[in-house]
Amino acid sequence: MSRRFNYIVLGAVLLIGFFIVNLAAASKANADEESINEKYGLPIVVYGEALSSAQKDQVRDLLKVKDVEKVTEITVTGQDLVTYIKGDHHSNMYSSAKITRTDAGEGLVINQVTPENVTEVTDEMYANALLTAGVQDAVVDVASPVKVSGHSALVGIYKAYDEGEGAELNREHTEVANEELSLATELAKKEGLDKDKVSELLTEIKKEIAEINPASKEEVEQIIDDKLTALDIQLNPQDRQLLIDLFEKMRSLDINFDNVKSQLDSLSKDIQQRIEDTIGDKNFIQTVSDFFTKLIDSIRGIFS
Repeated sequence: MSRRFNYIVLGAVLLIGFFIVNLAAASKANADEESINEKYGLPIVVYGEALSSAQKDQVRDLLKVKDVEKVTEITVTGQDLVTYIKGDHHSNMYSSAKITRTDAGEGLVINQVTPENVTEVTDEMYANALLTAGVQDAVVDVASPVKVSGHSALVGIYKAYDEGEGAELNREHTEVANEELSLATELAKKEGLDKDKVSELLTEIKKEIAEINPASKEEVEQIIDDKLTALDIQLNPQDRQLLIDLFEKMRSLDINFDNVKSQLDSLSKDIQQRIEDTIGDKNFIQTVSDFFTKLIDSIRGIFS
């Protein structure tokens, strides 16, 4: 085999590699480019009041805020904690969020950008609480530069909706949504329970209420008992009662559980699609890797 042919093969390998690298870079650039839905105005970015200037810049990077002219920036304070969830105004607020509203039917998507720094609240817990509060059809990115429980991020999201165009939330709903999140995180600390199991319980109760539309507290209680049995979850009498009281309060506030169910279904589909996309990307990378492995083996055979 001629030396010239060997050089041609090697050049082809390098050219293909160069093409793939540039294609990936172009794809990433397009994905990172911010797009504004003009029907809902600019995305809103909420910063915790306790953030230092350097931490605020860090959060901007985490939330991919490349141009401050393309977002609305607001700050959430301890007083907002009092306003929205009757919290302590002395609290330090670090959790931050970016809220991008989307069209009806697209569902609620939660992205924890710094999951290592949010120690108690999962995506599903955020989704359940936000749907209870009335937040629907949006992409919510949550970030914190320091370790936090994650509860205060809800307050920033609520304030963002008040700052938006005609999207103000019902205060009674935001308060019960916070109670839901607090109960969820407390239950997740119990022996034999984890965050995923608690989220599953809350979601299944809501879906069943959407189906049955209970007319009394006794019917709510029966739904909860049925789901505890079905999911093989054991609660002490006090925690069981807290769960009953929570959902009875939601029922009395006439929260649209049927709408909540549809949004949870949309969220589940979005998560499943992201999993499938990730698997697809891994398969593509593996295919490319296998191709180059075989090609390099062939080249070695030519030179040997």
